[in-house]
Amino acid sequence: MKREHRVLGADMTKINLGRLGIWRPWNELDPGLAEDVEDLGYGTIWIGGSPRGDLKIAERLLAATDRIVIATGIVNMWATPAEEVAASFHRLEDAYPGRFLLGVGIGHPETTGEYRSPYETMVRYLDRLDAEKVPVERRVLAALGPRVLRLSAERAAGAHPYLTTPEHTRRARETVGPGAILAPDQKVVLGAGPEEARALAREKIGFYFRLRNYVSNWKRLGFTDEDVAGEGSDAIIDALVAHGDAAAVTARLSAHLEAGADHVAVQVLTAEQGGDPRPALRAIAETLPLR
Repeated sequence: MKREHRVLGADMTKINLGRLGIWRPWNELDPGLAEDVEDLGYGTIWIGGSPRGDLKIAERLLAATDRIVIATGIVNMWATPAEEVAASFHRLEDAYPGRFLLGVGIGHPETTGEYRSPYETMVRYLDRLDAEKVPVERRVLAALGPRVLRLSAERAAGAHPYLTTPEHTRRARETVGPGAILAPDQKVVLGAGPEEARALAREKIGFYFRLRNYVSNWKRLGFTDEDVAGEGSDAIIDALVAHGDAAAVTARLSAHLEAGADHVAVQVLTAEQGGDPRPALRAIAETLPLR
């Protein structure tokens, strides 16, 4: 059933993400899940996995809900021209004012054949979004290192760091300053023992240990060559993926908030592809106040 849509206030450039949201690949999101996530009290749904520039998936999620923010985490700058995603932004803003946040990023050099001059490409892309009148306050950048974090504070509302730790959040807050949005993701495995959780984590994130931008970021945080070898040491896996009972998982989410995050995007990892995240999200919502 289509819900009534509420205008969230006179200043549509301001957006409230809430303390916690969820991050999920675009092909594992549907309107029914969006309704349930909203009913649990989460503030934002981040559409992961480089959603298409037409943002039809965001439109479907917005149509099914009445208050939750829908954000992209992220639209890939190489895959989608700025003009295309800007047109999608304005279409969504006209229909659902104040409820969409555009996350954009550069992706990975190992997976993008055209990857070159990444910082300059980001600057040019943001210039084009400016020309298409996408408000600075309604876009965030995927950012890990200090230079792009600074860019996210100067040319966007802030940063959406991916696959990081509370220590990264602390350093990122120092870099972006007090006014910028800082919305890291946090992967979680709820209810599994350490060995089972680590095995699942390695299955889901082992790929990232072959991507130099992530490896470089982890080394900046103090992890060693041994930690980042193969599919990661137990120490780095435990740092990147929170596991255990609801109290242990929410303690990690709280650590990000205490380190300076405005919002944390929770990605529930499950053994089966596309597994139902609702039980874990419900347990988290019952343990850590979402508002």
